[in-house]
Amino acid sequence: MLDKLQNFLLRLVWSIGENWAWLGRILNAWAINGVVNVCRHRPHPWSTVHDYTSWTSLTDQRWSARHLPAKKTADLPDTYALLGLFKQQDGIQRFGSKSTLLFPAFAQYLTDGFIRTRMPEADETDEVRRQNTSNHNIDMCPLYGRLPKQTDALRLKSEAAGKRGRLKSQFIGEEEFSPFLFDKDVVKPEFADLDEPLGLQKTLDNAPNPEALRAGIFAFGGNRTNGAPQVAMLNTLFLREHNRLAGEIERSHPQWNDERVFQTARNTVIVLFIRVVVEEYINHISPSIRFRADPSVAWEAEWNRPNWITTEFSLLYRWHSLIPNRVAWNGKDYAVEVTFMNNQLLLDSGLRRAFTDMSGQRAGRLGAFNTAASLWEVEARAIDQGRLCDLAPYTDYRHYVSLSRPRDFADISKDFRVVDFLRSAYRRVEDIDFYVGLFAEDPEENSPLPPLIRRMVGVDAFSQALTNPLLSKYVYNEATFSTPGWKAIHSTSALRDILNRNTVFDPLSDLYIGMTLPDWRPDR
Repeated sequence: MLDKLQNFLLRLVWSIGENWAWLGRILNAWAINGVVNVCRHRPHPWSTVHDYTSWTSLTDQRWSARHLPAKKTADLPDTYALLGLFKQQDGIQRFGSKSTLLFPAFAQYLTDGFIRTRMPEADETDEVRRQNTSNHNIDMCPLYGRLPKQTDALRLKSEAAGKRGRLKSQFIGEEEFSPFLFDKDVVKPEFADLDEPLGLQKTLDNAPNPEALRAGIFAFGGNRTNGAPQVAMLNTLFLREHNRLAGEIERSHPQWNDERVFQTARNTVIVLFIRVVVEEYINHISPSIRFRADPSVAWEAEWNRPNWITTEFSLLYRWHSLIPNRVAWNGKDYAVEVTFMNNQLLLDSGLRRAFTDMSGQRAGRLGAFNTAASLWEVEARAIDQGRLCDLAPYTDYRHYVSLSRPRDFADISKDFRVVDFLRSAYRRVEDIDFYVGLFAEDPEENSPLPPLIRRMVGVDAFSQALTNPLLSKYVYNEATFSTPGWKAIHSTSALRDILNRNTVFDPLSDLYIGMTLPDWRPDR
């Protein structure tokens, strides 16, 4: 009851702030600082390299940082026994009350850019699996690549009028897409420096039509970006926006060469993306407050420190239960495993129809007993990853982000099946694995996320998005982005804004596009 009243009052205050710009800025800064200040700020004393503070742990970003020091817990349940908490009961999936499928699609696209833990391979040591290949920034590497040589491979690099600053692309009918990665079964030589699409060979081995599946793989900057067509859909949108912006920038500055046009368009796309992260994605997660992507909030903030992704962050974002068992594409219904790496679904529907399809379906409910069978194995790997890194137990993280410690299993969930499962699996509530505890909690009212996940997402979302170098005090200005780029930045707060600039828009017949279900209303 108290939470309902608090959320109602916050919504009321925010509605007032929207009519008074000065008050809105004050409220926004107060709210963002309140979200970030629930725990200690970077730099973190520890990383996955050592169980203690060392020069390496403070400087070598190949190792993921830690929010809490390593802590071993004895006599933990078998990993596969714990999968019972994630498996759907009698094959029945529960759906969330707030989110469309565009929400988990965007979450995956966002995190694939900077959560880059190493996948377990037979020849990799535990030491290697505790490392990452992240740039630790929101830098749109799924689009541009994470290494300079990969960016070069994806660029058109032409000084011809009308082509400066562009990324390579192809037109299929009237639709613009990235080039295909393969020529028959061989990677095209121009794309040899790109990372191999993660899981491609396993997917091809299990596919009834491997040749057709391979033929639709795009040349993308990210090795996970071909993983599902709804993720490829988002990369395609930003490809088009980059090339559209490059055209506008070149027309405004015909004296600029290919390099300057490209870099300016890239600057703009990164900031456009961050605006969507805050003003559509984070606001969808928030139960009451409407945040604004105001860079000035971070300029003098104590938490404004260089980014470094944590090992906890790489686990808390594995929202597999949001993915439904079946997904509709272009009027047809598919088992979710059939859609993996199947870009033909995107090619057949076209970009705008793909967005309306994802916005027209309900996402799963995040939490226990709701993961599709095809994703059980990745849940097991996540539990193992937490143990490999000796993460502290779930209850320690609740305390760390200023939430109450559960003293009994019944404090974690109102679902008696969850409570009974945890009680039968663990000796004490204090022993619960971090990953297991995250998804044992019930979603918060008016948010798709459970309390601990939402709290930790908020901390890192603002402290690692608003600290982007492009948003810093002496960089965030029109000269950095050009007049067309600056205009695009200040006319963007949602994916739909970008989509309307890059697809044919019919205001009389256009369908809904958004992360929040159109009929959702906050509980009073």
